[in-house]
Amino acid sequence: MAPSTKVSSKKQAQKAAKAVAKGVNGNKVVRVRTDTTFHRPKTLRLARAPKYQRKAVAHYPRMDEHKIIISHVNSEGAIKKIEDANTLVLKVHVEANKHQIKQAVKKLYDVDVEKVNTLIRPDRTKKAFVRLTADHDALDVASRAGYL
Repeated sequence: MAPSTKVSSKKQAQKAAKAVAKGVNGNKVVRVRTDTTFHRPKTLRLARAPKYQRKAVAHYPRMDEHKIIISHVNSEGAIKKIEDANTLVLKVHVEANKHQIKQAVKKLYDVDVEKVNTLIRPDRTKKAFVRLTADHDALDVASRAGYL
């Protein structure tokens, strides 16, 4: 048994010598990249914690209800919409969205709005069709507002 252990220890020593000669990076496996884009690793992004205010006074509201609703549309089609479809037709600010228009009408006229449809006219103004709920009459609201 002694000669076989001697042979195995000699082989083991040769293996060890070979490994030492190769170095630490001898068994490094290269990862095959299949994706065409390189994404940087996600890092920690902390929320801002300012030490002082950047502005002394906040800006006044840029889009209040008086700026959102510019005027009423008094065409025959608009009057017909008021009478038949319980809908107000308004000229509104181009940058106002449907939610802002709804809140402005609610605040100015004390009515509940069912839905708002908008369109931008060829002269680059925005027109809003504001449909009121069944418990509010668009004819009364228009007469209270003073355009009927």
